[in-house]
Amino acid sequence: MKQNFSNRIINIGDSGFGCLLTIVLLSLLLGSVGLQWIVNGVLIFIALLTITPIVGFWVFRWWLKKNLVEDDCPVCSYKLTGLNQTDLRCPNCGEVVKIEAGKFTRETPPGTIDVEVVDVSELD
Repeated sequence: MKQNFSNRIINIGDSGFGCLLTIVLLSLLLGSVGLQWIVNGVLIFIALLTITPIVGFWVFRWWLKKNLVEDDCPVCSYKLTGLNQTDLRCPNCGEVVKIEAGKFTRETPPGTIDVEVVDVSELD
């Protein structure tokens, strides 16, 4: 019978119950002495450590949804994904494209006239 009781105590210690009991007793001792502000500070710190990553994850998702642009390359119609207000090189044709207002545009030097080619043989 003693052997079962000692095994049970070891299992309680392994489950973390002893640590929880120590924390509760320590907080009650500090509260009775008048140092409850220490316990409150530790609890607020633990709450901030728990809540901050969750809120940060949702803020990052919101920012990514707002700034991620998915569109076709204006030169070769390859599907591209990039962040708004950045430059990007198309992996298919190698053209440098700029992302502005949710659309991809060609990055051309000033004075360049962009024309579309029309095949004359198709008109006959």
